[in-house]
This record gives sequence, C-alpha cells and structure tokens, in this order.
Amino acid sequence: MHFSARTDIEASPEFVFKSLTDFESWERAAMRRGADVTRTDKLREPGRGMTWEVRFRFRGKDRLLKLGLVELEEAAKLGFSGRGKLLEGDVRMELVGLSPKRTRLVMHLDVRPLTLGARLFLQSARLARGKIQARLNKRMAQLAAEIEQRNASARRA
Repeated sequence: MHFSARTDIEASPEFVFKSLTDFESWERAAMRRGADVTRTDKLREPGRGMTWEVRFRFRGKDRLLKLGLVELEEAAKLGFSGRGKLLEGDVRMELVGLSPKRTRLVMHLDVRPLTLGARLFLQSARLARGKIQARLNKRMAQLAAEIEQRNASARRA
C-alpha cells in the first residue's frame, strides 16, 4: 500500500534537512508519546546504517518495530526502512528547494504485509484510504509548522 504527501515549508532546504536529521529530538518526541526507543547501532555521526528498536502499544498490543536509515543525501533525501512482526515498509523523504528560503518536502510511504492477518488489515485500510491520507496530510502540515517555528526561533537568536 502506497501513500504520499507533500508540503511547502518556509525554510531553506539545509535547515529543513537539519531538522529532519535531528534524530535525538525525534527519539524524545516518540518517548513523550509513550514509545520506548533504543538506538542499536554504534555510529557516532548521523549516517546510513543508523538503527533503532521502537516498542509501542497499538490497538491494545505491544509492538516492536526495527527501523533503519538506508538513504541519506545532504539537503536532498532521507530514506528509512522498517520491519515489524506483521508489516514492513519504507519511507522516503525528498527535499526540493523552491527558493533559498522555501522548501517542498515530499514523502512516500510504502507498507507491505508479512502475514495473512496483515494482508487483511491492509485490505481494510484500503477502504479507509481517504481518512488515512487526510491524517497523513494533517501530520505533514503540523511538521511543516514545527520546522517553520524552529526556523523563526533560530533567526531571532
């Protein structure tokens, strides 16, 4: 199942990329939402090969997601691959500089089932595709607003 979303952000591609690759703040944000995030690689600098284990509760059950950074191109692309017990998927983010202070963020999300139960889950998700897409678009708009707010704060400082 494939989803995509895009949003324009009032910040330079470099600033947007820096915000998206601030992995420690993403880890803290996930923990504030109740997830347990563990970094499982030994890399000192952000780069391909970074991995995490994320434990969280979804639909009344504890879940485990193994997540890895598979693509990193400075101020242009980010790619993650994840795998759980039932599903696996990829997230690709592309940054397009529209002007020196405006960036378009395009995200592609592909989810694939690993079990028959997951296949049935995705089939029901296809029926709710419009609702899921609307939630994704809303979250992308929130992300854009957060990055714009950080950018405004950085300019004032």
